[in-house]
Amino acid sequence: MSINNLTSQIINRKSTIGIIGLGYVGLPLAIRFSEEGFRVMGFDVDGKKVQMLNSGESYIKHIDAKLIDTIVRNGFKATSDFNHIPSTAVILICVPTPLGVHNEPDLSYIHSTLQSIKPHLTENQLLVLESTTYPGTTEEEIVPVVEKAGFKIGTNFFVGYSPEREDPGNKNFTTKTIPKVVSGYTENCLEVTKALYDQIVDQTVPVSSPKVAEMTKILENIHRAVNIGLVNELKMVADKMDIDIYEVINAAATKPFGFTPYYPGPGLGGHCIPIDPFYLSWKAKQVGIDTRFIELAGEINTAMPAYVVQKVGEALNSVGKSIKGSQILILGLAYKKNVDDLRESPSLVLIESLIDKGAVVEYSDPYFKTIPHTRKYQFELESKALNAEILKSADLVLLATDHDDFDYELIEKEASLIVDTRGCFNYSNKVIKA
Repeated sequence: MSINNLTSQIINRKSTIGIIGLGYVGLPLAIRFSEEGFRVMGFDVDGKKVQMLNSGESYIKHIDAKLIDTIVRNGFKATSDFNHIPSTAVILICVPTPLGVHNEPDLSYIHSTLQSIKPHLTENQLLVLESTTYPGTTEEEIVPVVEKAGFKIGTNFFVGYSPEREDPGNKNFTTKTIPKVVSGYTENCLEVTKALYDQIVDQTVPVSSPKVAEMTKILENIHRAVNIGLVNELKMVADKMDIDIYEVINAAATKPFGFTPYYPGPGLGGHCIPIDPFYLSWKAKQVGIDTRFIELAGEINTAMPAYVVQKVGEALNSVGKSIKGSQILILGLAYKKNVDDLRESPSLVLIESLIDKGAVVEYSDPYFKTIPHTRKYQFELESKALNAEILKSADLVLLATDHDDFDYELIEKEASLIVDTRGCFNYSNKVIKA
């Protein structure tokens, strides 16, 4: 099969799409390919996810189970068995890329995936990495594995990189409407990679190499991390000057050019923004460059939960109480509003810090009945119904995530003391901005 035949197979929906990693990136892709008439096979090492998907159930709040049921009826199948890889013409790798203990890239999920699929690779497949990573990963990690398997890339096997741009819970932009950056290891690889994504998105943005595509994704998240770090620092400055930073930002946002509003919070969360900038910092050090802006922003953003806890202590002190022994109700676990995503959520840091200081901590979040155990946190807490009784019983209410589901009028009416990290309340004798 030539590149023309593979491209034709893709355009005519004759190819099976294999997606490895069925989380916040892989699952939306599976849905999109299925919607466009492709047969899709999903791979995941989590047997529970596999079982739920094959039963037409969704484990991600913002992805409707009806969508899962539809793609299953259209032929989608989830499996943990990599022996099915030869039946796929396209393989998309959508696995996590976390940081190690010293903020170094952890590519273990990519490595384990490559080792699992290597024995099953066949001629004329397209392999695309979607996971966010440092510039050079595709060339340094993917290409050698494929070549050692006996393939000539660009001739009888094709390798591409296309960074994910998912924004969970965003109703304005979808997998289909978000422009897709695409790249290939060779010109032929780029051609077939672009042809693939042209089938499921409104616009593809081809770039000259995987390094450029990898750097593009890193730049997008560094841009956000640095600007959020800036506004978090300005929040602390404004607070000392008795200035409402949210009023400042909203006023500045009226400028029709040269300003993009970013808003402070209790810290950074999600898989991308707190992590991805450090991928570049690590790589930059290898070529002798110190990325001072990136690292400073990381320091500021990482320190925000401690600042919030400090404001909690000051608020309680103002009414003659201390953190120790106080009942504190945290509103929101997710790293951002309206999603069931705990990845790198500052709320978890806040809970741990407050418990360590002797507080009696409870929480309310419509997206989490209980707090799932993570590698770092194991809290045995259950979500409280947000009503007048629970609000009145708390010595302090800490707004960490501004879900639309929360009744903010009720909170302001019934809570005796509020620490607001999201700018949802006006200043008053019982509202402290943090």
